[in-house]
Amino acid sequence: MLSIDLTGKVALVTGSTRGIGRAIAGTLTECGARVAVVGRDLATAQAVAAEIPGAIGFACDVSVPADIVALVQGVEEAFGSLDILVNNAGITRDNLMLRMKDDDWDAVLDANLRSAFVAIRSASRGMMKRRWGRIVNITSVVGLMGNKGQANYAASKAGLIGLTKSVAKELASRNILCNAVAPGFIETDMTAAMTPEARAAMQGEIPLERLGAPADVARAVAFLCSDSAAYITGQVLVVDGGLAM
Repeated sequence: MLSIDLTGKVALVTGSTRGIGRAIAGTLTECGARVAVVGRDLATAQAVAAEIPGAIGFACDVSVPADIVALVQGVEEAFGSLDILVNNAGITRDNLMLRMKDDDWDAVLDANLRSAFVAIRSASRGMMKRRWGRIVNITSVVGLMGNKGQANYAASKAGLIGLTKSVAKELASRNILCNAVAPGFIETDMTAAMTPEARAAMQGEIPLERLGAPADVARAVAFLCSDSAAYITGQVLVVDGGLAM
């Protein structure tokens, strides 16, 4: 019988105070891991962590590399280890390419792509010493398909896929696996605010004819972190109800 047992492992999940990140943090905890909940606001992160057994809340602005380095060090000091890194934090600043400002391009690339690079570089040092690690980058089907008005977001998410594959090749000899999960349209605060017409149009594009739940993404992440996925690295697991096929 297939089971996911992460007992004794420590996981850091960026952007985990709500939505997909919150679901990932909760699911990893249910599988036995101890989790670092991360958000921009410390009080919010601590409040969410209080709802998750054994979790600790941390504040981090992922657009600031020094903050990420300090976060990794803080998690290792608090828990004694860092075995699983989930790069989930991200932002959008949508606009048509011809109207997109340089600052909006830079902000999205920094928060969505550079942050993952810095976190991986920092966290992988301890993983290499322990010769065990799991890195999961949350990309998007937009990184595979592109999308109007999201040139910056699509580029950042496509970049995550290239980063995932490169890191997987570099760290495989140390038993560190690096994979990506690409969600499609997921039930979030943003989709909840859509008009019924817009929601129906979105669902019409999905072969399964429904939006995904944060738990759908979280379970995929948990699988990739487990020993059941011990021979999987450098892959992109698409969780989109068939949207991008």
